[in-house]
Amino acid sequence: MSKAESTKVKAAGMSCQHCVMAVKKSVGNLPGVKKVEVDLSTGIVTVAHETGSPSREEIRAAIRAAGYEPKD
Repeated sequence: MSKAESTKVKAAGMSCQHCVMAVKKSVGNLPGVKKVEVDLSTGIVTVAHETGSPSREEIRAAIRAAGYEPKD
């Protein structure tokens, strides 16, 4: 069984539940992701995933692919 970790990335440009769902879908499709939570008010995307997979850069790329800009 793999160890789990959590990664937080701030994303800019989200303004509605459609934005939240787009980010959840894009990040959630990455291998190793267990759960994605998006706080619309703060722009924080919290990703529970297997240790080391996906990488922080892969998460950032998935946020960018959904149309939003990672800010950290």
